[in-house]
Order: sequence, then structure tokens, then C-alpha cells
Amino acid sequence: MVMNVGALGHLYRRGVARWGAHCRLGRAGARPRVATRAVGQRDFGAGGAADKKKSKTIYVCEDCGEDFAQWHGKCPSCGAWNTLKQLRVAKAPDAGLGGGAGAAAVASMAPIGEPATAAGLSWVSGAADSGPQLLKDVSFESDDEYRIKIEGDGGGEFGRVLGGGLVPGAMVLVGGDPGVGKSTLLLQISGLLAEGRSVLYVSGEESVQQLALRASRLDVDPEKAGLYLWSSSRLEEILAVMGRLKPAAVVVDSIQTVYLTQAKGAPGSQTQIRECAVALLQAAKLYDIATFLIGHVTKSRELAGPKMLEHLVDQVLYLEGERFEHHRILRTTKNRYGATDEVGVFQMTQSGLKPVLDPSSFFAESAASGTGAPAVCVTMEGTRPLLVEIQALCSEIQGGNENQKYIRSANGVNFSRLYMLLAVLSKHAGLYVGGTSLFLNVTGGFKIREPATDLAVLVAIAASYLDKGIVPGTALVGEVGLGGEIRSVGQLERRVNEAQKVGFTRCVVPFSNQGAPKVEGIRVIQVRTVKEAIAAALG
Repeated sequence: MVMNVGALGHLYRRGVARWGAHCRLGRAGARPRVATRAVGQRDFGAGGAADKKKSKTIYVCEDCGEDFAQWHGKCPSCGAWNTLKQLRVAKAPDAGLGGGAGAAAVASMAPIGEPATAAGLSWVSGAADSGPQLLKDVSFESDDEYRIKIEGDGGGEFGRVLGGGLVPGAMVLVGGDPGVGKSTLLLQISGLLAEGRSVLYVSGEESVQQLALRASRLDVDPEKAGLYLWSSSRLEEILAVMGRLKPAAVVVDSIQTVYLTQAKGAPGSQTQIRECAVALLQAAKLYDIATFLIGHVTKSRELAGPKMLEHLVDQVLYLEGERFEHHRILRTTKNRYGATDEVGVFQMTQSGLKPVLDPSSFFAESAASGTGAPAVCVTMEGTRPLLVEIQALCSEIQGGNENQKYIRSANGVNFSRLYMLLAVLSKHAGLYVGGTSLFLNVTGGFKIREPATDLAVLVAIAASYLDKGIVPGTALVGEVGLGGEIRSVGQLERRVNEAQKVGFTRCVVPFSNQGAPKVEGIRVIQVRTVKEAIAAALG
């Protein structure tokens, strides 16, 4: 290969520049450090070889402080480029704890009964002394006796989502969008839990005066509640206060704002979140303190921090709700002590979050009365049946995009499922809506996830396209198959019962060889195909 003189000169100058930058980096890293020195710095002392064996090489990000075992061009933690510097650090002596800075912080807690020793610290109280036990030899209380019951309507709704109450020593992670009401909900729950027991609410984002002002707005009675408010971000101090107060429950608002002085990185970094979560988990398990962690979310609505955080905790709750909607839905995505498909429905008011005791009437308020006669589906959220209105509008309006002449808009419905139902409607019912724009909406901002709502979506579209009204007082239940058949769904009798309680007089359900559910006060209509369902719903 032949290269011209200019190219060779360019490569030479580039190599000299890179070597000069490398030398400057070595000189910058050679400044005196405590138990740390740059890799480029040589030690000519007699103990140099021994010191090298007692040290290890890490790569530390200059921006966020995270350390890694190997070099990355882009920091996996903060995303900054070319910020990882190679350092040699002394290996920490084995203290017999395990768990890093988190375990060390728990070991230094104020003694509760017997002080925790470094040699005998275990994650679960009594684990080191008892040893393995046969299942038949394990003594425990019944589930109802063991759980902490949360009094009041709001406490009952929250406790039902947890599985029937709060388990002592459990760690619960609560996530949600900014402003959705996470802090409001847990401050209200803290006030309910504090009647007859002590509860510690720690905030790294608000002062004690701000917390007290918010508590007064939420009607938390300061005379009855043994609720302690504290503003702190240093986890060692929080653990010490937990040891002195011996609370039944602790709320940390939020896990992204607390830090351990022995851990690396700024508050909210991957290392800090991991170490703080480990420390709080050990304290919760050792001393049976129910612990709530409020977690921030990313712009993709995932919990911020390492995925390990969700694996560590016992329960993960997610508070959903749109900014301009007045209802909030509390979902369980992980639950070691109960079902993972339970939901709680709350309404945001001036005095905080109030439970919605009859969510079916809340989401389908105009359906039973017959005004507008929308398509109403009966969906199951955990063990709770909910009635939800689905509205559809077929219009001649056209979009401005040449590639997409007609508009397709859906709120609260999966787009892939919607297109499948449109194909079934065209093939098996003879209703081709491809020449019109379609708008679909689930009222109240609710998001439907269950296939049993297919029939209601399909009937709503057909009613708007044919310009016919649905028979007033009609509820719809059923999954739609690709062959145009209406498939059976689970817990059908419970769904029909819920529709009857709200005031519906007709319910269209899939055909079953076992017969229709017999519920007094409501007529159950069985259908086999899409055509039969549309004819029964539209009358």
C-alpha cells in the first residue's frame, strides 16, 4: 500500500498528540491520594510488589462517581463519554459482614434489645441461631393475626392491595409519575398506621414544617397519631433514629435522595441506591420494621435505579393516573405476601386521596341510567370486577398526511388489538370501516388490558359506523377470536353480578354448554358469533 507524505505526517502528528494527552493524564493522576494512586504512578519502595498484590484496578467516572471493573467509553450509569479514569485502590479488609457499606451501616445502628455484632449480623432475625427447621416445626401466627391492619376506608383499600394488610418487616417500593400522589398517599397511610403505634416519616425533599403543613391539609390528627416527621438524607442518621424510636413502620421519601457516607457516588446513583436499599432491607428484616420506599421513575415510566432494587423489596406498587384526571389506580406488580393483580382506586381531592368504594359506578356513571347508551365492558382487575365505558366515533374527517388518509386514534386501548378487531369486523360482520376515520376512547383515562373487553370495543365501533344506539342498560363481556367467534372468559358469574348491582338489565355473554349464569334481576343473552353479538346489542 502506498501512502503520500501528507497522510504519513497526519498520522505522525495524531500519534504524538495522543501520547502527549496520555502523559498529561498520568501526571494528573499521580497526585498524592489516600489509599489510592493512578496506575501510571510507579512505586519503587521495597514493599511495592506486596502493595500491588493488596490493591485492585477500577475505573471511576469523574461525573457520577460510579466505579466499574472494566473501562467503558460511555459511562453505563450517567451516560457521559470519556469520563472513566483508571485507578488502583487498596483492597478493603474483610470485616465478616458482607453487604458492603449497607451492612456496615446496619451494624452501627443503636442497639435494639441486643446490639448487632459484626460477626453475627444476619439479614433475618434469629436465622443464625435457629438453623434449618422442618416446615412442621415452624411456629407462626395466622395470616390475619400477623398482618398490621390499616383502619379507615383509605387504609382498607391500601391494605387490600397489599394482600390483606401490612406485613411486619416487609419492604414496599412505591413508584409513580411526578405529582401523581405518592407522597400524599403514604403520608395519609402513615397517619392511619400511627394510631396506637409509632411511625417515622423521613423526607429528603421537604422540611419538617412543610411535612406538617401537608399533614394538616390531609386531615392527619396530630393528637391521636404517633407520627414522627424528620427531614434527613444521611442514612446512618436515619438508621440510628430507627434504632432509638423502634417504629412499627418507616417511610423513606425518597430512596433517590438518601446516601451512605461509606458508599461511592452522589445520592441517586446506582451504587448509592443499591447500598441504601440493602441497609434498609437488613434493618427491616432484623427488627421487623415495615419499610416504605418512594421511588422516582424515568421518562419511560420505569422505576429509576438498578433493577436489583425491585428484586430486593418484597412488594412493588405503582400509582397510575394522568395529570388532568382526578382518579388514581394503585397496582401491584410484585407481591410476596399476596396476589399481584389487585388494584386500588382512589380519587384526588383537596384533602388528599380518597378511596373509591364503588369503582364500577365511578367509571360507568352514565351507562346504567341509559344516557348516551355507551358500550360498557365488565373487566376484572385482580379479584375486583370493574365496569368501564368505551366510546367510539366513526367520522368522514380526513387527515392531512398523504400516506395516512384516515385517522386512527385510541385512548386506553392497545393499538394492535384494535387493528385485529377491525379486521374481524370487516371479514365476519361485513362492516368495513377502513374508509372512515376512527376515534376510540375509554372514559376516565382507564387503560383496559383484558381480552374480555374485545366485544365492547367491537360493538362500540359497529354502533357508531351504523349510526345506531346500543340498547340502554346493556353490558358486554367476551373475547373475540380471529374466526369471528365469541370466546368464553373467566369469572363470568361475578361479572354479571357486578353489572346487575350497578343497575344493568341486560348482559351479552359468550355461549357456554353449561348454560348462562343465573343472576336475578338481569337478562343474560348468550351469543356465538360477532354478528349475533352486534344484533343483540343494537336491538
